[in-house]
Amino acid sequence: MTSPRQLKLGAFMRPVSIHTGAWRYPGAFPDANFNFAHLKRFAQTLERARFDAFFMADHLAVLNMPIAALQRSHTVSSFEPFTLLSALAQHTRHIGLVATASTTFDEPFHIARRFASLDHLSEGRAGWNIVTTSNPDAAKNFGRDDHMAHDERYARAREFYDVVTGLWDSWADDAFVRDVDSGRFFDPERLHTLDHRGKYLSVRGPLHIARPVQGWPVIVQAGASEPGRQLAAETAEVIFAAPGTLDEGRRFYADVKGRLAALGRERDHLKILPAAFVVVGDTVAEARAIRAKLDSLVHYESAIASLSIMLGHDASAFDPNKPLPEIPPTNASQSSRERVIALAQREGFTVRQLAQRIGGYGGLAFVGTAQTIADEMQEWLEAEGSDGFNIMFPWLPGGLDAFADKVVPELQRRGIFRREYEGKTLRENLGLPRPANRFFPDAPGSAD
Repeated sequence: MTSPRQLKLGAFMRPVSIHTGAWRYPGAFPDANFNFAHLKRFAQTLERARFDAFFMADHLAVLNMPIAALQRSHTVSSFEPFTLLSALAQHTRHIGLVATASTTFDEPFHIARRFASLDHLSEGRAGWNIVTTSNPDAAKNFGRDDHMAHDERYARAREFYDVVTGLWDSWADDAFVRDVDSGRFFDPERLHTLDHRGKYLSVRGPLHIARPVQGWPVIVQAGASEPGRQLAAETAEVIFAAPGTLDEGRRFYADVKGRLAALGRERDHLKILPAAFVVVGDTVAEARAIRAKLDSLVHYESAIASLSIMLGHDASAFDPNKPLPEIPPTNASQSSRERVIALAQREGFTVRQLAQRIGGYGGLAFVGTAQTIADEMQEWLEAEGSDGFNIMFPWLPGGLDAFADKVVPELQRRGIFRREYEGKTLRENLGLPRPANRFFPDAPGSAD
């Protein structure tokens, strides 16, 4: 008898809750995004619950919303991700540490060096969330007046990936001989200079840090547009997707996984983890009451500003009591815009109703008891809608504690989630192979 498929679980932890009202919820830590003691506690709770990864999203600009709305947002400040995750690496032993880093406004040498360092500091637990930054205000923080066009951002990202992974392969795994007697620290024959010259990037190399423990940190992506899906099929090992329904999830899963064979990739070497907002109660009614309380803490100024960001269009002038009007295409994230429009049409929302949902959290949500939530997660897993989930907690610490103490044991009881970690590295726990070094495939340990 074959064992059932196992869920993989990430935790979306920047902001510590995606819900705009989370910091105001009774018992919440209002300063949780910027309090290391709290974040350390959260990471250790997640590790106790055997989560695969602590995921820190990142922004390169204060959210582009009116100050009346921005003043109500708990996302206005947070730690720089590499600094925080390097600190958390010293207080955890098993959980993966995943950070967002932009291919639009950073340089590949910086990205390669930071993630290689984090992978060594954590003994093989780093993951890189590749993003093509869509916030136009971010351009102004990097000396640019214009934002790069959507498709061009993805073309640059593809070349960026090749450069970063090439830099990670600068050294063979056995390059550092450290022969004290002869005085030879490394073997120069086991060092490769990348010397990349492409359409968008020119990088000589080599990277001056040993090859990462995992070979490469785990590659994570989130794009749902056509360029994003293709980039993910070619490069990603984990996708943080955002389908709103199981049917959408199954279509996305089949589409992206279906592209892998033509690329010479194994289906199981790409894990699809939809974002899921999870509210746990002792009864379904209690869970719904928690969500209603959360939504009641979202101000309309914040809600309509959040809707504007998701649409890439100013929604403040829309009639709040009428359906969403037609929205022209913009240079903002197309997948986010399409999800919001689909939600409005599916639910028949007015602008006010849509803004309130988006202002709290408008994506996939499991609201119920440990048993009903486990039922839904198991259905997604067995129906090939996902390989697991990237969990968003309604408020911290209570929402996280409820999931760890109630939902995780139920998933374990059903045999669809681990009781102990499978290995020492993030790759081992996710069931992903260690990539061969493209320049030194013969090196011991260069691939699993």
